Amino acid sequence: MAKADTKTTIDSDGLRYRSKAPGSPFTAAGAFGAATMSCFLCGKHRPRSQLKSRRLLGKAQFVCSPSCKEADEASAAAKR
Repeated sequence: MAKADTKTTIDSDGLRYRSKAPGSPFTAAGAFGAATMSCFLCGKHRPRSQLKSRRLLGKAQFVCSPSCKEADEASAAAKR
């Protein structure tokens, strides 16, 4: 399946930008600006409510709660 052609524009300073919808899929609607974070272990973005703080490598890191495998199964079941 071929991708649709993306329109590009060249800015006055010569930089080339692809036209796309503005913003990021990871921006927050709330006041804190961090609705999602990535898990330190699996790297997937999850809502902060699905992460817990765990001490790894001498620092507090956020990881999936209760585990990455269970979080993947729960998200797969929710998509069905």
